[in-house]
Amino acid sequence: MVEFLRLQANRRLLLDGTAHVMGVLNVTPDSFYASSRVLVSDVVDRAARMVAAGVSILDVGGESTRPGAAYVGQEEELERVVPAIGELRCRWDIALSVDTRKAVVAQAAVAAGADMINDVAALGDDPDMAPFCAAAGLPVILMHKKGIPATMQEQPYYEDCPAEVRHFLLERAEYALSAGVAAECIILDPGIGFGKRLEDNVALLNHLDSLVACGYPVLVGLSRKNFIGQLTGRAIDERLAGSLAALLYARLKGAVIFRVHDVVESVDALRVFDALRKGGWANREFE
Repeated sequence: MVEFLRLQANRRLLLDGTAHVMGVLNVTPDSFYASSRVLVSDVVDRAARMVAAGVSILDVGGESTRPGAAYVGQEEELERVVPAIGELRCRWDIALSVDTRKAVVAQAAVAAGADMINDVAALGDDPDMAPFCAAAGLPVILMHKKGIPATMQEQPYYEDCPAEVRHFLLERAEYALSAGVAAECIILDPGIGFGKRLEDNVALLNHLDSLVACGYPVLVGLSRKNFIGQLTGRAIDERLAGSLAALLYARLKGAVIFRVHDVVESVDALRVFDALRKGGWANREFE
């Protein structure tokens, strides 16, 4: 198992059994959850609240990949992402991730201070992405999705979603390794909600431990997604409780990184859950 993620400037993110919360900073006008959208001019204030709450990673994205989202051009994405990462790096040593599927954007973001590449295309959209990740020597998140964001929710179908997702991610991990990406740099994300039906998302979570057993750190993004709305009947703004329930179930199944919109609540939920599960408080006296 991977013991730590190597970041820039000889920094490390330890994977010692601690759960890590990744806070979402969408420098976009159209991400599915409106409260996650932020202007570059406001990104420091939003990030400061997340850092104070105990976030481990800040994930900056300049292109929405929600179902039905349109493609964003390279120059526009650069204009959104690079200044935001530069502002954040000037202020904190916290791990910074760039959410992009374009090698040019990833390269510019890393130059501005990003430590991780979060690629929803699992190095499959841009032929230059894998060589860049290998040369950078930084963690890369490989996510599963079916099709492209614009059409991925148009009647997706699987015979066995957990098995198919696991097979795909291990194939992409092998591709990354063959391109020179180090094994200890690879993180897997099953892509909850990306080209999947309700039953597919539920099955993925039920069998998440089989993906964890493959030996790579597993990240999940569950926050306020449509499947939670389907299970609860709640609108996006009312899905916090459902999101936390799914988050804790994924933690029970072995996920170690959680991409969330609600940092304060997620950090608190994971701290309490892990403390209770480890039994570290069982014999402690409280005043």
